Amino acid sequence: MDEVLISRAIIESYFQELKNYLEADVAIAGAGPSGLIAGYYLAKQGYKVVIFERHLKPGGGMSGGGMMFNRIVIQEEAKHILEEIGVRLDKYNSLYTADSVETISSLCLSVLKAGAKIFNLITVEDLVVKESRVSGVVLNWSAVSLAKLHVDPLAMRSHFVIDATGHDAELCRILERKIGAVLGTPQGKVIGEKSMWAERGEKELITNSREVYPGLYICGMASNAVFGSPRMGAIFGGMLLSGKKVAEEISIRLQKRR
Repeated sequence: MDEVLISRAIIESYFQELKNYLEADVAIAGAGPSGLIAGYYLAKQGYKVVIFERHLKPGGGMSGGGMMFNRIVIQEEAKHILEEIGVRLDKYNSLYTADSVETISSLCLSVLKAGAKIFNLITVEDLVVKESRVSGVVLNWSAVSLAKLHVDPLAMRSHFVIDATGHDAELCRILERKIGAVLGTPQGKVIGEKSMWAERGEKELITNSREVYPGLYICGMASNAVFGSPRMGAIFGGMLLSGKKVAEEISIRLQKRR
């Protein structure tokens, strides 16, 4: 077994995949639960989907459960999504609980088997914007950002981009910083996430998950951050429904391109 052959296998296979995903139907920034579910449902429809996650592991905050108790809660409305991907659920009064590690593992496997691609350790540091429309993302290694090195990024093209970067709503903030008050909020800017109110946050999350600039959709906690809604803690039903809603809306628009 030759060490160089091992290295060559990793390098050549990785860069072949990276080259293949320099163009896609949908690019998703963030492999948390909402981004993964959006990718899952879009890939199931046969669309070319790529997800970029800046951290070492996918899953966002879900794997830590609530305060490092690796259990999550979902409500009845989202139960069918986890059942579809084979997650075991336990009834708790009117809610359901699940193992957070099992849930994230099942989500990742389902996304990959549906045909989407996840690249970890890559940061979306900017957007490609042409003629007042988002048409791709700008990428760099996460280590470059962490080390604050001056290294130019590379770009990829997609019909649609989803900001699933969580509480920070990073892609929307990039647009606000570089273009101005152009987002689909009353002020045209990121309003900012409010303090916890689980019931209201879950309800408003679904409404807030939508296109906020031509070609740019938001889902998950990025949606509530952009529209100024409350956070909801370790209940994840809204996150799953948010990703599914955005996937359905984008799918309808992509069908018209076929």
